[in-house]
This record gives sequence, C-alpha cells and structure tokens, in this order.
Amino acid sequence: MVCEDKSTWLHAYLDGELDLVRSVEFEEHLKTCPGCAQELGSLQALRKEIGSQPLYHRAPSGFEARLRAGISADAAAAQVAEGKPIASRVPHVRPQPPRRRVFEWLAVAAAVLIVVGVSLRTIPSLIGPSQSEVIAQEIVASHIRSLQPGHLFDVESTDQHTVKPWFNGKLDFSPPVRDTADQGFPLVGGRLDYIGRRDVAVLVYQRHKHVINVFTWPDDSPAGKLPGTGSQQGYNIVSWRKAGMDFCAVSDVNTSELQQFVQLLQQ
Repeated sequence: MVCEDKSTWLHAYLDGELDLVRSVEFEEHLKTCPGCAQELGSLQALRKEIGSQPLYHRAPSGFEARLRAGISADAAAAQVAEGKPIASRVPHVRPQPPRRRVFEWLAVAAAVLIVVGVSLRTIPSLIGPSQSEVIAQEIVASHIRSLQPGHLFDVESTDQHTVKPWFNGKLDFSPPVRDTADQGFPLVGGRLDYIGRRDVAVLVYQRHKHVINVFTWPDDSPAGKLPGTGSQQGYNIVSWRKAGMDFCAVSDVNTSELQQFVQLLQQ
C-alpha cells in the first residue's frame, strides 16, 4: 500500500518534478516501503508500454491548409461583427498546389483498388464452394472410402450382364454398363452410393492394379452440376454427359489413361 504522506511525491518523482533533496529523500523511502516501490514499478511499466505503442500519427496532407482556412473564416466573421476591415486582419492562406490534389486523389484511388482486390479474393472463400465443387468433394471422398477393405463392391463380377441387372429395383434409373476389358480396362463390379442428396450407381473398373470408379445418375436429378475435369487430393476426375445421364470417373491413374478410358465409354 502506498504511504499517504508520500503519495503526492510518487507521480512528481516519476515525472522528474522533485528537487534534488526531495528526490534523495523519496529514494531512501523506497528502500523501506514495498508498497511505494511496487506502485512506482507499475507506473514505470505502464509508461513504457504506452511509449511502445504507435499512438503518434502524422496529420494528413492538406490538414494544415484546411485548419488555417477555418481559422481565417472565423477571424473574418469576428471582424465583420466588430465592424473592422477584413483584409488587414485575415492571414494569407496559400492555396494547395493542384499537383498535390492529384496525388491525393491517386492515393485514394489506389486504396479503393486494394480494397476491391482483397474483396474479390476473400469473398468467394466466405461464400463457400460451388455446387459442382461440393459434388467433386463427395465423389473423391466416396472413391477413397471404397478403397478400404470390403467397401469396393456390392456386386463383384466381370460380366456386364450380371452387374447391370443387379441395379434393378435398387435405383429409379437403369445405368448403362459396358465391359472394356479388351481395351485394358476390365469391369470388376458395381455398388450403390449417395452423392448430391440422391442414390447413384457406381461401376468399378480396373487399370492394372488401379481402381477406376464411374459414378452415374440422371442429368435432370438434384445431384447437382457436373464437377468437370481436374484433380483433388491426388485423384484425377473426368466428367461428361451422354444420353440423359451424367458420368464422373475418378482414379489415381494418370490423366492420359483416364481420358483414354472415358473416350471408350463415350463411344
């Protein structure tokens, strides 16, 4: 606790307002008074913290001219009220150079462009992914899940006449099934999945030891827009539309082989 008889000396000492005799006396007091010493330390720390903050700001360009103009206007009004001549009392205000005004406007325009540019880059991330991006994410997640043991097939067969009938009664559409084994992409089975808030058919093919999942659903369904062609999480995606059906093939085979496989299905 700060001593009452020394409390008035504390701020004066901190601000260097005590004379030499009182300063020495107060310093001797600090050696025997923990309360005053602690309070002085707190005030010194607070002063240091305030001093480290960027509290000083330079006045904007043109502020001095506007301030002088305001003072001149007030002075002129006062002189008119007193009936005194204005010209002899109003200080001369030098007009702002036109070039400086141009620079100020350019600075404002540059600031606006920066704000617009940042907004254009951040707004899409705030809005969220598009419907086609969501579909692509769901398809890749389903593909990764299918690679886990026991998740790849609901029906395992290399015979298209076995795989296609298996979907009967399980979907509200009949998925086209082709066997491309002669071209190096054998059919190995199929399964049901759920993409874009609806059931879809998935046909499973292989390329050497790589799995290719082909998702298909009617193109007028609420499953969403096709995700297009690209890659996510290291998996290539190719989408297309044919005969009223949407298709999306996903695999870790290289892009050229996946495109070759898709061309076979598009024939």
